[in-house]
Amino acid sequence: MDGRLREISRITLLDLFPARGFEDPRIVVKAGDVADPAVLADAVTPDTDSIFHLAAVVSAQAEAEFDLGMRINLDATRLILERARQNGNRPRVVFTSSVAVFGGPLPAKVPDSTPLMPQSSYGTQKAMGELLVSDYSRRGFVDGRALRMPTISVRPGAPNKAASSFASGIIREPLDGKESVCPVAPGTVMWLMSPRKAIEGLLHGHEIDGAALGSTRSVSMPGLSISVGDMVASLERVAGKEVSALVRWQLDPALDRIVATWPGDFSTPRADSLGFQRDQSFDDIVRAYMADDRPGGPAIR
Repeated sequence: MDGRLREISRITLLDLFPARGFEDPRIVVKAGDVADPAVLADAVTPDTDSIFHLAAVVSAQAEAEFDLGMRINLDATRLILERARQNGNRPRVVFTSSVAVFGGPLPAKVPDSTPLMPQSSYGTQKAMGELLVSDYSRRGFVDGRALRMPTISVRPGAPNKAASSFASGIIREPLDGKESVCPVAPGTVMWLMSPRKAIEGLLHGHEIDGAALGSTRSVSMPGLSISVGDMVASLERVAGKEVSALVRWQLDPALDRIVATWPGDFSTPRADSLGFQRDQSFDDIVRAYMADDRPGGPAIR
């Protein structure tokens, strides 16, 4: 935390269910409720130098289950920060926020200076988390940074309850030879980031000197602005028309209303000046997914 390189002696992974596939003895796997103070006391110890807080009840589920969203997205965030304060060693905290903190009437390209005006419970909970991170940092309890992540695509694994889940599903499932339903119109514009850039960004965000962030601990991450129709066109260019034909367009009005509140393009000079990097094309994102997560998949064109 003083800027010097040091050896990592332990990484603790905490999730509701135990993570699998980690054999390095430095990785400690724990399972439990992130909103349980006893679970956090066991996981976040006085020798914890850094905390990456990625846990969340995602957008559509947070809208449908208000109490659960508040408990995990807000209450657990405060409990994590409070645990760090009690430990007294001022750890670095990387909090994953979201572009859902913005909403209402917005310009075509949203600047860094735009006031927070979330239009969903998820966005509201993330905005409150950002304020907590800034205040705990101002008080010297933690050295925090809140990174407003774009929608991550193409995300590996199974579909989840995020309103943005389709942004991965319309690529991932067709590449597996499965039909995928797109619940929004082809002209819907989204702000995206690949898993590669997301991981790079989280690590880079951790390494930034807190003094460079100043009093504003929130950063809108750089992304790629692209319509859903153009995403499917990228899939076709990379994997072929027979794959892109597996995308079926079927509007879901409730989900479409949520996605319509999200800004589709940003101006991110603050993130750029801090050294964060962006994806250059969605074709590259599709190719990266196929290389990283589908090594036995069809040949890339």
